[in-house]
Amino acid sequence: MKYQNTWDMESVFPGGSDSTEFYQEVESLSEKLTDFERLVKNWEITEDAPEFKVFEEILTVREDLVKRIGESRTFMSGLASADVSDTKARINLNKVSNLSKDLNNIFISLQKKIAEISDDHFNKMLDKKTFKPSSFPLTEIRNQAQKLLSTKEEELLNNLSIDGFHAWGNMYDELVASIEVPLEKDGEITSYSAGQAENIINAEKDFEKRQEMLAIWEKTWSEKADLFATTLNHLAGFRLADYEAHNIKDFMTTPLEYNRMESKTLDAMWDTISENKGKVVKYLERKAELLKVDKLSWLDVTASINLGEYEEKRYSFSEAADFIIENFNHSNPKMADLAQRAFSEQWIEAEDRPGKRPGGYCANLPESEESRIFMTFSGSSDNVATLAHELGHAFHSSVLRDLPSLNQSYAMNVAETASTYAELVVADATIQNASSTEEKISLLDQKIAQSAVMMMNIHARYLFEKSFYEERLKGIVSADRLSELMLDAQKEAYENSLETYHPMFWAAKLHFYSTGVPFYNFPYTFGYFFSLGIYARALDSGVDFEEDYIALLRDTASMSTEDLAQKHLAVDLTETDFWQDAIEQVHEDIDYFLELTEDYI
Repeated sequence: MKYQNTWDMESVFPGGSDSTEFYQEVESLSEKLTDFERLVKNWEITEDAPEFKVFEEILTVREDLVKRIGESRTFMSGLASADVSDTKARINLNKVSNLSKDLNNIFISLQKKIAEISDDHFNKMLDKKTFKPSSFPLTEIRNQAQKLLSTKEEELLNNLSIDGFHAWGNMYDELVASIEVPLEKDGEITSYSAGQAENIINAEKDFEKRQEMLAIWEKTWSEKADLFATTLNHLAGFRLADYEAHNIKDFMTTPLEYNRMESKTLDAMWDTISENKGKVVKYLERKAELLKVDKLSWLDVTASINLGEYEEKRYSFSEAADFIIENFNHSNPKMADLAQRAFSEQWIEAEDRPGKRPGGYCANLPESEESRIFMTFSGSSDNVATLAHELGHAFHSSVLRDLPSLNQSYAMNVAETASTYAELVVADATIQNASSTEEKISLLDQKIAQSAVMMMNIHARYLFEKSFYEERLKGIVSADRLSELMLDAQKEAYENSLETYHPMFWAAKLHFYSTGVPFYNFPYTFGYFFSLGIYARALDSGVDFEEDYIALLRDTASMSTEDLAQKHLAVDLTETDFWQDAIEQVHEDIDYFLELTEDYI
């Protein structure tokens, strides 16, 4: 079947960034927010207890607002991603941000009122059929309310964040939109957007050209280094000021609370990974031998290995769709059905063209009960894995749709569970379907390279960000110093196993500039290895595991990470055993890779 590689946004709001229906929705939401504010303000707790009928209405209205604002945000941010020159989309995105800001301000007042409910009434309320499903998020909201400043102070911080904190995030997007990377193609120098250039560089097979391209990539980002440094410093500065205002002493407190996980879990994960990097280094050394270089450079870690006459398989978008659906169907028919719907109904923007922002993501359309996936697809098996990854996110959202909105707000660490699981399904399928040993080596290499990214590249991001925040507490950190911190972090994370690194990575990686998620790094590694544990059980159980898997996903916003793992996997994440078992699967892949490649060195 032939699938379109551009998404359908007209079904959300017709007319693009100048949509009349979108403007009408913004106006309607503004009126609804005024009504909601009045409803919350007039809520008398003592009169509403013990039945809490007004509170039930408040939650219903809030859910409607959350869905509609989320729908508008996904629509307009999608247009801005697909065309970085669409200034109207960015202006309209600010309108949506203002709606979110107003809803957050009202929510602050609501939180404070929830905190005023007596313990007895609150506990009895949670036993009622209406509120019981949301007992965990409601308790979380109540506990968080204890840390809030006065309502006026919280509203002021929230209001200032629009033209402060979030404005700096938008500034980063503006800077990235201006990036033009000059690369040679067919004997001519052509300028590419950051997203296009990233795909071209990652797909380059020639070692020498990769080094040249990395140097050009570094130079391009370096030309705006001071602007990126200013942006990053002010983003972190706003966060630290916010933490200080709330008497938060450790900048890791909020990221951990956001991910509903304990520091012991994070430490257990990184400690176990650090103790197991030796075999990954052996893999990197073998890959260097196969590429006939002394040591790998930064780009070589994820570069393709082409042995003999083997040519890497290239996929059309429709071939990738068929391959993903077929292999999802082997063990996860419901995930396959979701993927089929996504391709058939044009949920995916994958066209390889100029003017798109780099990277990929999956965003929810809660009103339409759909998702939208953004990426740039150029035909590699890595692109197929990315597509599967984002479809995993869409599946996760789909299994939560009948739950209250409070029970759909899962954190980023478990958000990467379904996506990584889906990616593993497709990665193993490509290896199993290999037509030759050379192809199997290449595909196995790609899978292990992804493990190396999780154990080393993401670790470098985490180490860098910790070092940066420690220095930012003392003042502004210069662009040169940021590059030094990044280089140090990369050398430590990769155990000095590479020949060259990527010092400007702090500017080129948009995750450091996210205003939505603090420390947008370690959750990826967590999600990867958490998924490996789930995936191992799926392989043992086959299709029978799908319902257990869905049950786990449905609980991702209804309990702590540790409780989730204990309930559904019977493991203790604060101990090293789980992490060691997950890493052993990576070791098995590396052992197989070393065995297969023995005759090629």
